[in-house]
Amino acid sequence: MTKCAELANLIGNINAGGGGTNRNVIINGAMNVAQRSTSETGVGSSGGYLVCDRWQLAVGNTDGRLTMSQDSSVPTGEGFANSLKLDCTTADTSIAAAENLVIQQKIEGQNLQSFSKGTSGATPFAVSFYVKGNGNATYMCELRDRDNDRHNTQQFAVTSSWNRVELTFSADTTGAFDDDNASSLELRFWLHAGSTYSGGSYTANTWASTTNANRAVGISSFFDSTDRTFFITGVQCEVGQNPTEFEHQKFSQTLQQCQRYFLNVEEGVYNHTMGDGYGRAYVWYPVTMRASPTFTNAGGGQGTASATINRLYLFQSGSGAQVGNGATLSSEL
Repeated sequence: MTKCAELANLIGNINAGGGGTNRNVIINGAMNVAQRSTSETGVGSSGGYLVCDRWQLAVGNTDGRLTMSQDSSVPTGEGFANSLKLDCTTADTSIAAAENLVIQQKIEGQNLQSFSKGTSGATPFAVSFYVKGNGNATYMCELRDRDNDRHNTQQFAVTSSWNRVELTFSADTTGAFDDDNASSLELRFWLHAGSTYSGGSYTANTWASTTNANRAVGISSFFDSTDRTFFITGVQCEVGQNPTEFEHQKFSQTLQQCQRYFLNVEEGVYNHTMGDGYGRAYVWYPVTMRASPTFTNAGGGQGTASATINRLYLFQSGSGAQVGNGATLSSEL
């Protein structure tokens, strides 16, 4: 895209109520933060938040298996250092009805109010991303409104080269997003689906009540061969008719945004043993977490996490144990 075209797109989005800084409602779209792990193998019997922060793998009812990793393959000259990679390691060519494989990000409703969804002034959703694979394939990008059980879908193509996909989802004057910290919108990439999700009809870029059979019609199967790969980076969703150039951030900015949902506490930093044989430590959160987090102590001791408003937590371990073996806090949507 030329600079003139990019400027015209940005001006058009500003006129629609978008544009400017902080226009991307996706967190970690450049796949550069991976607090949990940089690679997970044998994935497929279950999903979850596994590698790149904020990106959840949803998978069900398949015998296919994959490796999910943070990769260094990126589109040339676009300012990226990382991508999210899926590599099929066990194929599943006999697709049962309820099988599915999806990469998704869930977005808080209070971060979506600028789209004015459900009002007469509703704006379009401009979605863009870079993708490649081992060869030609067709997958589905879905916006799913969880507050009002509505969705909109558009197919996109993948080749063996990096390509930028630009999709504009029409404005929806039906159903406003809740103004809270719960999941209101899911940006979903469908990579594999049985007839439960693909047996209906496909109408591109049309908001409607969610019908499962229409969500992944006509897509390829990621699990059709152990040669199959899928790479994605530079994911952006913004207000307006026109996808604009990806909004790069400093690593520290993206990390802080991710820590609202997941936080690693380093090993050995917070040791403090009391005279009664118990260790206690209070730790300030670096950012306010989305909700009161789930606490996991790597050392095996007991622990409780305080409400997000206090921004601190306490963990304990019995006599002879050490506090501060590392811990995690999670408040994912």
